[in-house]
Amino acid sequence: MSINKILNSLERSWERDKILLNIKKGLGTDEIVNEFLVKNERQIKELNSLLKPEDIDVLNQVEQLSTCESKLINEIKNLNYLDNNEKDQIINKEKIFPSNRVSINMIRSFMINWSNKVVVIALLTISAIALSKQAWA
Repeated sequence: MSINKILNSLERSWERDKILLNIKKGLGTDEIVNEFLVKNERQIKELNSLLKPEDIDVLNQVEQLSTCESKLINEIKNLNYLDNNEKDQIINKEKIFPSNRVSINMIRSFMINWSNKVVVIALLTISAIALSKQAWA
């Protein structure tokens, strides 16, 4: 099976909406990852056998990108927490209208679309590397 087919299959298996539903149901991240690994063990082993050292470097960079995203999300949450504490102090003096707040659906939509783009870019990058290696071989 080609790298492109494997990556497409894995991408379909890792549907972010389904992952989010599992999180809402109370499944932990370890459970979700382990379930994915078990269900896709064959494709993952085959993909791993096709990866070259240069591809591993790209995967490491994608991992660092994910870590940066996680840190950014935490910083946004922390800023929101600090803002909420300041707002609690202001609430005693003024009335804050709900229309001034960003809806949770807007935040979810942004985060899902943003993360989807990162995953697609990572998969496309790996595919491009694999295809360029084949073209030069």
